Amino acid sequence: MKNLFLFLLFSYVLFSSTSNASEIEGIVSSQSKKLENAVVYIKKIESKKFLPPKKPVVLYQTGLRFVPHVLPVIVGTTVNFPNEDDVLHNVFSPGHINRFNLGTYLQGSNKAVKFNKPGVALLLCNIHHEMSAFVVVVETPYFAVTGPNGNYKISNVPPGKYELAVWHEEMKPQIK
Repeated sequence: MKNLFLFLLFSYVLFSSTSNASEIEGIVSSQSKKLENAVVYIKKIESKKFLPPKKPVVLYQTGLRFVPHVLPVIVGTTVNFPNEDDVLHNVFSPGHINRFNLGTYLQGSNKAVKFNKPGVALLLCNIHHEMSAFVVVVETPYFAVTGPNGNYKISNVPPGKYELAVWHEEMKPQIK
């Protein structure tokens, strides 16, 4: 999308050291439309390291698509890639951040990848070239994916001052 201008509308209370966890919410839009499937996240919290979930997260291959199209995860998260289609799939990521190739596998099979580095992993299928998705690997558990109207809400944000970042497949990363 050429000349994409990101407009972030977000409202939140400035946190004091005694306040409880709060929410950050808003709308992500370009000059012409609201942006669905943008990832909004707190970049980093100094001196804090967050553990990934104990159970793997799932990104399905179904209907010759990856579902969801955009999946944010925290560093160290394992993502399962079950094949729910009655055809072969070959999930791979050609990027330099979290490069992998799971090889070809049948319906009912599941393969997994652990994402150990922050960044964006483009996912493709070597057999079905129309299939694509993104795993956005971030350093905090404070993230959200925008809905159809560009709306997002990040819950349970601890008190503090943070950099809020936005990633969308059609734009350069933005930080506010």
